[in-house]
Amino acid sequence: MISRKLDRKFDRILEREEKGLNSGKTMNRSLRKFLKNRLAIVGVVLFALILLASVFAPLLTSYDPLGVDMSTVLQAPSREHILGTDKIGRDIFSRILYGGRISILVGLGSALGAAFIGVLLGAYAGYKGGKIDKLILRISEIFMSFPQIVLVLLLVTILGQSLTNLLIIFILTGWGSVYRMTRARMLSIREEEYVQALRAFGLNDFLVAYKHMLPNAIGPILVNITLSTAMFILEEAALSFLGLGVPLEIATWGNILNAAQDQSVLLNNWWIWLPVGVVISLFVMAVNFMGDGLRDSTDPTQQG
Repeated sequence: MISRKLDRKFDRILEREEKGLNSGKTMNRSLRKFLKNRLAIVGVVLFALILLASVFAPLLTSYDPLGVDMSTVLQAPSREHILGTDKIGRDIFSRILYGGRISILVGLGSALGAAFIGVLLGAYAGYKGGKIDKLILRISEIFMSFPQIVLVLLLVTILGQSLTNLLIIFILTGWGSVYRMTRARMLSIREEEYVQALRAFGLNDFLVAYKHMLPNAIGPILVNITLSTAMFILEEAALSFLGLGVPLEIATWGNILNAAQDQSVLLNNWWIWLPVGVVISLFVMAVNFMGDGLRDSTDPTQQG
């Protein structure tokens, strides 16, 4: 009689677990902890301000970011051009706003794409092991055996300059680190007692790996995503500064810096490089603050 009641109770728990009805409290607790982190909130505000300013750029400026006006070359900040103009008369403020669309897309899109591949492969391979795990591990080692910036430069030279190619290259060169981090976390977690209990309980491998084990490894992965976002934005800026990133006819933060290569511009026309440098720095810091907040709020070992 008692065993029948326990069986029915376990069946109800299993049904609720498969429907996701037991995760609400954990999510609410994580959200409350995130909201208490002041630096994380500052990061969210800065991230939202820069992102929204880029999305709604047409409402904030009337200048074309690609519009050339030789009568306003190298003008200092004024009422007409609040951040001045560059060497061919383009409005810097407009270029920063519109350039943020592409730079954020490259940074965040590449980081999420690399994380999706790395987490998808790393979580299951780390849980199951075997030949699939060994094969994927060797492939990731091939990509990680080269310095990333060297590999990026090589692939850009081979595939050519375009926004699509840059996204593909960043994803191909960036998924290996996320995969290895996810795999390492899953290898350490899969021997825990609760994982053994879930197996005995009858849950399938995908549910155990992605629903129950992965949330306990998500903290370091989120931090990796934020660091990757910042890294890809900086790499795009560096490549564009060298003339190897997004084509120069497209406004990006890196292409704005590309116009400040001359020493005379660096010394005498600070408004060309300083404002965009500040925006890049603020955005990178905002993403890192958000990542730290997400790590602290989702790490089960720090839950109070």
